[in-house]
Amino acid sequence: MKNYDYQKKLKEIWEKSLKLYAAGNRQPNSYFNETEADFIASIGVTAQEIYDFAEDYNSGEEPDFATFALIHDIRRSYFLDKQQGVPSENILDPETLPARDSEAKGIRWLPRIIEKAKAKLRGELHPDIMYSCGGDRAFLKENDIHASEFLRIVAENEYDEQKIIDWVANRSPAKANA
Repeated sequence: MKNYDYQKKLKEIWEKSLKLYAAGNRQPNSYFNETEADFIASIGVTAQEIYDFAEDYNSGEEPDFATFALIHDIRRSYFLDKQQGVPSENILDPETLPARDSEAKGIRWLPRIIEKAKAKLRGELHPDIMYSCGGDRAFLKENDIHASEFLRIVAENEYDEQKIIDWVANRSPAKANA
């Protein structure tokens, strides 16, 4: 089945990626056979994105499989529903990302992660950029937000950045204690 049990195939892909990375393979485009490559393309994900998650997990055991699956479920839904299964032709230029120390409502990193989340949703991440990288995870931990939850909020408010900012500011224990 293509949709009913896609998460099983996603887990197989995850496990294979972890093993390949642990074995020293640093060539993401060599990770998947044609059937697997077709599968990840069918859910709007790239080999590079999966590699990035395998690299980070092998380096520090996060993000875990549940986080990986939740993030990619949101991407899959966006890809199939909003993009009608058609990949974007755009790629985020890393130079256009807000600086790491940029702030919104006094919350550092927020402008940057919003743009990264939008690019993740749209399948427009540059190969050098990862949604839920170490910097993102530090932001998410500090603000007590799960990576998939933030991605969902961005998807729901994609064209209203102020709603995203307000949601984070209202939610953030770090901001509430400031």
